[in-house]
Amino acid sequence: MTEHNKLVRDKIPEICQANGDVPTTRILDDAEYISALYDKLDEESREVREAEQNDVLGELADALEVLRAIGKARGYTPEQIEAKRAQKFEERGGFDDRIFLVSTEKA
Repeated sequence: MTEHNKLVRDKIPEICQANGDVPTTRILDDAEYISALYDKLDEESREVREAEQNDVLGELADALEVLRAIGKARGYTPEQIEAKRAQKFEERGGFDDRIFLVSTEKA
């Protein structure tokens, strides 16, 4: 038996069964679900960081799916999230210029 104890995508139990495994699952309550999503985001963040160049796209897609689920669980639509992202981009910019702020000091 292999212990996993983590949130998985909806079709994973079916995939396990198709591979000859017998999955044991349970449905999380709201608080457990939010906590598990944040744990999953940490996991996906590590995987993006550690991915080889040819695997980065898939890991980015996984991280985006977790962010989408967190937004939905918190009551936001993808359109609301995108509108807020665009607003923040307009106000503060993105990360394209690679600016690394070392320090600030009062003038």
